[in-house]
Amino acid sequence: MKYKALVTEETTNGYTNSIKILDTELLPKGDVLVKVHYSSLNYKDALSASGNKGVTKSYPHTPGIDAAGVVEVSDSADFSVGDQVIVSGYDLGMNTPGGFSEYIRVPSHWVVKLPARLSMKEAMIIGTAGFTAGISVTRLSELVKPEAGKIIVTGATGGVGSVALSILNGIGYKTVAVSGKASEYDFLKSLGVSEIITREDFASVDKRPILSSRFAGGIDTVGGPILENVVKTLHPLGAVTTCGSVSSTQLNMSVFPFILRGISLIGVSAQNYPMELRKPLWKKLATDWKPAHLMNLYDEISLDELLPVMDMILQGKLKGRTLIKI
Repeated sequence: MKYKALVTEETTNGYTNSIKILDTELLPKGDVLVKVHYSSLNYKDALSASGNKGVTKSYPHTPGIDAAGVVEVSDSADFSVGDQVIVSGYDLGMNTPGGFSEYIRVPSHWVVKLPARLSMKEAMIIGTAGFTAGISVTRLSELVKPEAGKIIVTGATGGVGSVALSILNGIGYKTVAVSGKASEYDFLKSLGVSEIITREDFASVDKRPILSSRFAGGIDTVGGPILENVVKTLHPLGAVTTCGSVSSTQLNMSVFPFILRGISLIGVSAQNYPMELRKPLWKKLATDWKPAHLMNLYDEISLDELLPVMDMILQGKLKGRTLIKI
């Protein structure tokens, strides 16, 4: 069966991306073949399409760590032809051909049935970025309750940050957004934030080992000096989750906030989040934690429009989520 996919190829002059016609016979082994209806754009996808060998080891390759679609062929007792499903994380789009394609073939243990009250489109507006936000809120809420004080969210206009803000405000937390995009402050206010701090103000390096406490907790998506300043400004027994490193992979700070204030730093990864936790979180994102502003959080494009948008996400010029209708 022929199908259309975005293909990244390695050449003597670097990496090129183009839409190609392929054959499903060449897809990797797996017991579920899915016809993809929607995918979504994540930072990791743009890295893969740029030839980042830390994400994708060999080329040619089809990126796309997210996919929602309908089962076309199943050799698994858990799934039937016609089931609507979500595939995200694991190795999809990294070293296994991903969701920027009309078809994917994957192992059944990567697949989640689409929860009731969630459409395939909504699932991909949430996508890996929103799912990461869901994990972050889950872990943070275990330690920090709404009455403890404000939650600071960095990279607030991005996919993880914007969904996290929508979830947090929907379940009773007061939030503060850190953003470098003054043009998007109205967007952030529409998500319910109580205060906006400019990235420039919050990113300045303060070498003091600990600063005045301002926040009960945080969700960080960028790393580097901004994460350092979040940690330094948390209340005693505060907690911050971290899931990104677009600013820096380094954390150059003292252990004093962790020792003197009992701060918790929680790493978050959606890639191999256990299936026994993945399924209930998707159900929660379809119901109690479904972002109230979900349909305001995305722009929709076609597969043919994807290439210039991938450059934009690498430059930090996108807001919210980018949905790809396959």
